[in-house]
Amino acid sequence: MAHKKGGGVAKNGRDSESKRLGVKVYSGQPVIPGNIIVRQRGTKFYPGKNVGMGRDYTLFALSAGTVVFTESKNRKIVHVMEVKEEKPKRTRAAKAKAE
Repeated sequence: MAHKKGGGVAKNGRDSESKRLGVKVYSGQPVIPGNIIVRQRGTKFYPGKNVGMGRDYTLFALSAGTVVFTESKNRKIVHVMEVKEEKPKRTRAAKAKAE
């Protein structure tokens, strides 16, 4: 028989690394295609217009625009509203110069 107890093993001190989940781009902020908007486990947020969802439920922008969060029937939905680029109108002077 041993005269002393064997040294115990520490039962604490282990923890997993955080996964950095959550909203990455907030409402009103601009995005370009491919930008990650939300990292999540399961569908806390659902994809709306111009938003795609990855295999791990990550929501990302499909087109350039501004992020908008809405809620309907207890569902939070994320949209990307496209920004329409206006072309400058050609004046008579510009038309004459082009010819």
